[in-house]
Amino acid sequence: MLTRTLSHALLIALGGTSGLALAQESISDPASPQACFALDSDAARLACYDKALGHTPVATREADAAALAAQQARKEAKASAKQLDAEDPRRNELFAHDDLAAAAANAGRGSLLDSRWELAKDSKLGLFQLRAYKPVYLLPAFWSSKPNEMPHSPNPNNTVTQAEELESTELKFQLSFKTKVTENLFGDNGDIWVGYTQSSRWQAYNSELSRPFRETNYEPEVMLTFRNGYSLLGWNGRMTGISLNHQSNGRSDPLSRSWNRVVANIGLDRENWAIMLRPWYRIPEGRRDDNNPDIEDYMGRGDATLVYNRNGHELALTGRHSLRSGDRSHGSLQVDYGFPINNLLRGHVQVFDGYGESMIDYNHRATYIGVGVSLLEWF
Repeated sequence: MLTRTLSHALLIALGGTSGLALAQESISDPASPQACFALDSDAARLACYDKALGHTPVATREADAAALAAQQARKEAKASAKQLDAEDPRRNELFAHDDLAAAAANAGRGSLLDSRWELAKDSKLGLFQLRAYKPVYLLPAFWSSKPNEMPHSPNPNNTVTQAEELESTELKFQLSFKTKVTENLFGDNGDIWVGYTQSSRWQAYNSELSRPFRETNYEPEVMLTFRNGYSLLGWNGRMTGISLNHQSNGRSDPLSRSWNRVVANIGLDRENWAIMLRPWYRIPEGRRDDNNPDIEDYMGRGDATLVYNRNGHELALTGRHSLRSGDRSHGSLQVDYGFPINNLLRGHVQVFDGYGESMIDYNHRATYIGVGVSLLEWF
């Protein structure tokens, strides 16, 4: 019975995200270009044709150099136009530089952040198609050093009074995707994305409690993103954005947990590295209705994710902190390592230490170690 249940969960977690996997560049070698025609996803079909025909995308450095040259040429053209206007005020001539503008808008093409957010002009793949967002994985072994058997909160309505006997090892999986709903909102820049992430922790080995789902977190969000083109200490500023984020566990009191945030996104990359900085502001709730009034002091007021990706191996480090001192100083650190097994399936190892591994554990500190497989990593 357990084997059949686990198999069913595996099919849900992996089969349900096959469309996302097709949208990645990890596509098996096609027998011919004609074989690519059957793929429904535009992104998967394009990647398939590239492999079949031996096309090599423009290197990011070449795209950056071309964009920089185009920006300089536009400045010189504008200066020349102003000089001619000054010499002849009656002059009424339009200087069109569409080609230069298009080249300048391709800065960062092929970079790690561009591959996820379609920032460059020639990277746009259209609207209402599923894209990868956060990692998608299944961890059949997810161990906790200290299971949270009596979740509590400063709100007495959200404090458990009877302990639950939990197994220290459970199963965890995460699904995540996004889709673009508006493109080039401000000229040739500004895209609106809608994203959804769901992570579940399942007491699959706890027969005494009839193997319940201990905690599932739901995270829908709407994001407005912009392409950037600045440099900072050797890093390339690729994107900024702002999002409206809701996260909850969909449970009733006393186990209900939720919060709403306005999140700023700042993305930079260089060669095989990418970093995403996300400070946020929690939207206040009434004291009586707030399930977790002190959640910012544990799950933080911002996070930072640093990713290194090379030859199919990816290491990601995510840190959160409350940005407070003394008794209000809390945070967490999570490490994810993904490595290739075959064209689509990857091995995945996750280590978490600190507060807030899940919503129900927002003020509970423990160490977690998970081992399993993934379809998608960050990049």
